[in-house]
Amino acid sequence: MVELRLDEMTAVGTNTRRGNLLSIQPYMLPADYTSADTLCAKLEGYLDAARQAGWINPLTIAVFPEYIGTWLVVSGEDAAVYAADHIASGIRLMVIRHFFPFIKAFLTAKEKDRLTASVFRMQAARMASDYQAVFSELAKRFVLTIVAGSILLPAPQVKEGEVVAGVGPLYNVTAMFKPDGKAHPKLSFKAFPIESELSFITPASQDGLPVFETPAGKLGVLVCADGWYPQLYERLKAQGVDFVVVPSFATGNGQWDIPWGGYNGALAPADVNYKDVGYLTEGQAWRKYALAGRLSQAGARAGANVFLHGSLWDLGSDSGRSLIVNGAGFTETRSKEGAILNLWL
Repeated sequence: MVELRLDEMTAVGTNTRRGNLLSIQPYMLPADYTSADTLCAKLEGYLDAARQAGWINPLTIAVFPEYIGTWLVVSGEDAAVYAADHIASGIRLMVIRHFFPFIKAFLTAKEKDRLTASVFRMQAARMASDYQAVFSELAKRFVLTIVAGSILLPAPQVKEGEVVAGVGPLYNVTAMFKPDGKAHPKLSFKAFPIESELSFITPASQDGLPVFETPAGKLGVLVCADGWYPQLYERLKAQGVDFVVVPSFATGNGQWDIPWGGYNGALAPADVNYKDVGYLTEGQAWRKYALAGRLSQAGARAGANVFLHGSLWDLGSDSGRSLIVNGAGFTETRSKEGAILNLWL
């Protein structure tokens, strides 16, 4: 039985029958990734709560957090993996169980962190299949558009409406699923991985930033740290977006209110004021330099920044507060567990 933690549901605006941005901040546990069916049931619970509140219709755009699909890497593993105190311990157990496929991947890996890259690469085909199955089913079942957080895959692409893994560099990528359950032909790749990702994730080109036609309007998707970069908002503006969404994940617990340590990545956004480092809190820096402070740069009417929460091994994940943004300002979650924010368009 899945454990659904949901202690905040907030709606902003009035239903004018023009659709809505539905931010799903699920509270995830390792056991939620035992299978594609288990993950689907968990996320279905949040969408069902939104439907009961009257927040789902054919124009709805539901947004899930960054890395919501990545932990499908442990799908089908031994119970000890889910019970491990540390993610490193769980990965070691996986390596032992899949020793020969791991060695094959490890010997050809070119990333600095060959171990992590090899684990994800050896599991990639099944991960992509599970990711496709989960979000395709949810999009069809609820008849809505879904921005499916993100997943880590090698050379991913969409073939005949399905997300598949390829052979090549690892990317942090999100798919957009249409109400018929098919994935949009284009994917959104993370262009600016943060420091902890750079040892195994390849930065994507900024030139291929897609815009998606949805029943509610044109949608731009920026994966987590990409939401800090003004040049990407300018690219979205040039394509005439109506909405921008940013699936995010912040590791560690209790980080939101501590002093900001500066941008975490290889190349900081050009307009970051370094006097803000140590002066702003982490949360204030996100509000100033990410979606809440930059949405107008895209010329968009509304946006959503959605964070993953949960108790995933020793990673910690209550460090970000999901928010929705419109012309009147922004509304931010207060929950450290599950939350749903709805913005009527």
